[in-house]
Amino acid sequence: MDEITPRALTASEIEYMGELLEDLTNLRDSLCSMAAHPPFSLNELDSGYRISAENLLHYLALRRQDIRLLQQRLVTLGFSSLGRSESCVLPTLDIIIRTLSLLLGQPLKADCGETSTITIQDGPLLLLQHSKELLGATPESRNVRIMVTMPTESAQDPSIIRDLLKAGMNCMRINCAHDDPETWLEMINNLQTAKEEFGQSCQVFMDLGGPKIRTGEIEPGPHVVHVHPKRNEYGITVFPARILLVPEGSSAPEISDNQTVFGVPKSFLQKLKRFDEIRLLDARHKSRKWTVVEVSDFGCRVESIKTCYVVPGTPLQLKEKQRPKITAKITSVPKQPGFIVLRQGDCLVVTADSNAGHSKHLDTQGNLVTPATISCTMPEVVSQVHPGESVWFDDGKIGGVIEKVETDRFWVKIQHARPEGSKLRAGKGMNLPDSQLNVSSLTPTDISHLTFIAKHADAVQMSFVNSAHDVTLLDEALSRVKGDHLGIVLKIETRRGFENLPSMLLTAMRRPKVGVMIARGDLAVECGYERLAEVQEEILSVCEAAHVPVIWATQVLENLAQKGMPSRAEISDAVMAHRAECVMLNKGPHVIEALGVLDSILKRMEQHQTKKRALLRALRLAQNGR
Repeated sequence: MDEITPRALTASEIEYMGELLEDLTNLRDSLCSMAAHPPFSLNELDSGYRISAENLLHYLALRRQDIRLLQQRLVTLGFSSLGRSESCVLPTLDIIIRTLSLLLGQPLKADCGETSTITIQDGPLLLLQHSKELLGATPESRNVRIMVTMPTESAQDPSIIRDLLKAGMNCMRINCAHDDPETWLEMINNLQTAKEEFGQSCQVFMDLGGPKIRTGEIEPGPHVVHVHPKRNEYGITVFPARILLVPEGSSAPEISDNQTVFGVPKSFLQKLKRFDEIRLLDARHKSRKWTVVEVSDFGCRVESIKTCYVVPGTPLQLKEKQRPKITAKITSVPKQPGFIVLRQGDCLVVTADSNAGHSKHLDTQGNLVTPATISCTMPEVVSQVHPGESVWFDDGKIGGVIEKVETDRFWVKIQHARPEGSKLRAGKGMNLPDSQLNVSSLTPTDISHLTFIAKHADAVQMSFVNSAHDVTLLDEALSRVKGDHLGIVLKIETRRGFENLPSMLLTAMRRPKVGVMIARGDLAVECGYERLAEVQEEILSVCEAAHVPVIWATQVLENLAQKGMPSRAEISDAVMAHRAECVMLNKGPHVIEALGVLDSILKRMEQHQTKKRALLRALRLAQNGR
């Protein structure tokens, strides 16, 4: 084959490349200049993160500028567009500058006052090393770990954790907002037993509850219980309603979800026997019949094949031929949890007191007498908000704007709710994304949990972290309980936390093991659902520049874990999760199945892509055209 002689560059090409080389050199100079004055000496950081901190500062300097036109010019010459330079900013620039200089026959220009301390290969390797130190060794079959939140039942049933570990769980998450230290210890002991059985590793992550703002108590609903059997599509009863009758004033035994408990006089219960029929007139004056199916020391169980509405005082009569008739009345019914129905245009008053909330009150003409009112679990925030700021309830299902603020309350005009009205219940999350709240991310309860965490966990996850000061508070608190060995994970779930991520990362790098969790539930509410994709993209990029592993969390395969059937949208979402170093599944009845599906997705995707870089493996589809 004839040898091909490369052609000489034209004058216009030389000019084009010369201008590009000058622009790249100026860009590099500006990066070094902007990154030359960090907020504190990098010598204060852990030795394993100093190079990473330098690279982060260069990346932040790069992203303060719009270089899209420069990227297009690089691509026309076949160079890197800098779109994959997160983990090694200066080395990527240096290679392009050096190549252009050689092509133009120009001497290499002296570097600016700073030379690159890492190579293009070092950046990804540092991320892998830091991920291993925090999350444990990578599984043999995939690079992305899977974290699973523990249900309460896993403390008493060792098979749950055993099955999760066998199915591919790499990290256990214990949510300290639930259960207690005794329950957590049982979970950890069950994990240790399973690890020894399978010879597998699994890190323990404990999640601090943090200052979650929630709605306060609401006045209970009407004292009426809707008892209804299960029916099929044709309205035919396939499973009767189950009712437990207990002596009035006694505490009911543990019951199942589909069973209702009513109190009745003890003397009436003593006269009941199996297969007896109890007649009653319900709250709608409908005649109904209950059949006794079991009699025991704590009361009796009855069944109903028809719907009935029961209130205190509902009359009961034992069907017997003898006289006098044996009668009684329902003395107590379960309290029905209250709720407030809110529609667009409604007013909701949020108070700092602890009084139970209530729905709006109208007069006989339908005029508003008192607006709907609800308290919040952190009364100190009530005086810190301002008119015009937004407020969201129940994971963004209800939203509005603050119209007026007083010392002990503020008024919200509801702007986002279902047309037929949305129900707001007690204990639901409240987000104030526009408000600058003076609230510590480390609560007294969190601090009390740190002693247990330092003794039993591998890492602690900080909820609602908003600033570098919050990170410092956690660092100091861990030192007091001898928890310096623990890794820390910053949960990004507020707008302030997202905006302050770079400074929080630099502060956290004083410790040898650092991670970030994208807590997408609250984060979506705080930043807006339409911005979530953009926000999580920025978090992934900044963390890669810092060589800090990311945990992709909240509602991953949620329908599959809860209901056993995934949606197409959440499968696509799980596919995107492979760009993180760890993916978190929440608890649910079908979490084992969800774990298997996620494991399969991650294994398949890492053959096609790593981070943002496509991997061109041979495609089966490409063979079909031969």
